[in-house]
Amino acid sequence: MTTAGRRPHSGRTYAFSLRRLSLCFGLIALVLLAAGTALKAGARAADDHPVAAVALGLLALAAAVLVRRRRVRVARTAAPGPSAPGDVLTPDAIVPAAPVEEPLAVEEPLEVEEPLAEVGFEAMSAEEFEQAVADLCRRDGCRTAEVVGGAGDLGADVLAVTPDGQRLVIQCKRYDAAHKVGSQDLQRFGGTCFAVHDAHIAAVVTTSEFTEPALEYAAQCGILCLDGQALATWASTGSAPWTE
Repeated sequence: MTTAGRRPHSGRTYAFSLRRLSLCFGLIALVLLAAGTALKAGARAADDHPVAAVALGLLALAAAVLVRRRRVRVARTAAPGPSAPGDVLTPDAIVPAAPVEEPLAVEEPLEVEEPLAEVGFEAMSAEEFEQAVADLCRRDGCRTAEVVGGAGDLGADVLAVTPDGQRLVIQCKRYDAAHKVGSQDLQRFGGTCFAVHDAHIAAVVTTSEFTEPALEYAAQCGILCLDGQALATWASTGSAPWTE
């Protein structure tokens, strides 16, 4: 609960003093007496010497004017700009503002995807290689292309649907140059690609080469075989292998 308090005084509080008041009136009386005496003396001097009195008056007036002008000049020198609402800025008193320099626009580099023809398939992991083959299928117009390789894939790494609606089943073999794809690899794939995956087109793609027995088995079963050279041609300027 809040209670209303007295508002503090912002000014000073002066105590009444009779002594100070008496001194003040005494000083005022002395000033008035001195002024009256000076005026009487001036009047007498003016009666005796009127020309000298006029000259002294003019000199006093001129001195007052000079002092006034000097004060005004000093005030203008100390404060050249307007300090009051009525002051007017002259063209010499206006200081032009410094131009603001806008920061240069920095263009961000555009991200350009690396062409599949320049991709080093041999340097990829097995998962990256499967994804690259699926990208090639999509590039060449396949309606769908997905990576399904993994445990229990039964030989199918990429499943796709060609532009004319045929089911494409691809097995990917990312081998080095010394490791060729043998006939046993083809036999395992041949036992599942048609019977299990219902492939219209079956293909084995490798970064290496095929042995002669493997090529013979593939020819008997109707399986397409793409070695490293055929893969590079497909990725660069060749047409889709299922159209040949």
